[in-house]
Amino acid sequence: MHSGGEALPVNLGVAILILVCCLLASAFFAGAETAMTAASRARMHGMEKQGDKRAAIVLRLLGGRDRLIGAMLLGNTLVNIASSAFLTTVLVALVGDRGAIYATALMTALLLIFAEVMPKTIAITYPDRMSLLLARLVAFFVMIFGPILVAVEMIVRGVLRLFGMHLHEHQSILSPQEELKSAVDLMHREGGVARADRDMFGGLLDLKELAVSDIMVHRTKMRALDADLSTQEILKEVIDSPYTRLPLWRDDPDNIVGVVHAKDLLRALNEAGGDPDKLKMQDIILDAWFVPDTTTLQDQLQAFLRKKSHFALVVDEYGDVQGLVTLEDILEEIVGDIRDEHDVAVTGVRPQPDGSVLVDGSAPIRDLNRVMGWELPDEEATTIAGLVIHEARAIPEQGQKFAFHGFRFEVLRKARNRITLLKLTPNPKDED
Repeated sequence: MHSGGEALPVNLGVAILILVCCLLASAFFAGAETAMTAASRARMHGMEKQGDKRAAIVLRLLGGRDRLIGAMLLGNTLVNIASSAFLTTVLVALVGDRGAIYATALMTALLLIFAEVMPKTIAITYPDRMSLLLARLVAFFVMIFGPILVAVEMIVRGVLRLFGMHLHEHQSILSPQEELKSAVDLMHREGGVARADRDMFGGLLDLKELAVSDIMVHRTKMRALDADLSTQEILKEVIDSPYTRLPLWRDDPDNIVGVVHAKDLLRALNEAGGDPDKLKMQDIILDAWFVPDTTTLQDQLQAFLRKKSHFALVVDEYGDVQGLVTLEDILEEIVGDIRDEHDVAVTGVRPQPDGSVLVDGSAPIRDLNRVMGWELPDEEATTIAGLVIHEARAIPEQGQKFAFHGFRFEVLRKARNRITLLKLTPNPKDED
């Protein structure tokens, strides 16, 4: 029996059926919104190329993301309000005025569990599968609610404009490259991507951001030959060198006049019957290729491929030689250090038994991060000595210690104004 003497608008079985349908509809809208926004665009694009029409629908819906979310929210709101009003009417007819309180408590529990948490959990667990399954139905509701959403959007923009907010001004702070790097770094932290794969992907994206001056062999470390040496001496130097290409200078080490390739030299020597005195160096020497130090690694990589060359000299804005860059240097930024049987072992990083590391001042920060698994910043400086000078805002003296970025830096050796040897202690217990 119910109080109030009114007849129920519908029998109990029909009321329960209507309520279940409303819950299912609410679950559909909530789950569809979550699945669509979490779906992988890349995977959908691949499936579209394979001829999957549902993937094409998903991509089209994601292209109008605002309208998609608006349609799902509108549908969810309509269903939730309708179901709550219907249940309130039924319970008021059954138990009187207290039915409104019971309806509020009951609908809150039912909507929270069956129309929000459960469908969204399933959707976030299987976003691609759910998106494909619901694609056509979602597209239908987006089309149906389209005119209403246009009106809602105009009202929202108008109200926000009254408060000085313009939606078109809100753009992502991160560039696409930074967003990709952040996503891969997050997957690495969660265990889904190995550190080596993360570093390779990051190195590939960094080609646009880095200049050849960031990775070049500095002129103080360049191995170059005097072009006025005898052919016998040049031949000996080339054979003793671990490098296949060597710059040649005349009168002044900064005056580069060409490049000698070991293979060309040995081929000419073979044609001369093994007699160095018969060689004509002017016929063997290649023209030097000079590139600006501001050239990005991506542009230089493309230039290497076009020119079919692996070696270039880097000059500053005044035309002075600053160093050299090779194709291998650029590839190492992507895949890490490349070694062969002729490479000289790098001695610039020497771990110590106490956990500290002795590092040459000229060691590149990016190489240290790769080898040691560190995360020292490399935006303001290229070498570890440059990082210390940047943080100290001065050229430190021998014996000085600094603590920053989770490390203690101790200057062990200094030559004039150059820091030549540092001692790095990760996670120092005391701050100097």
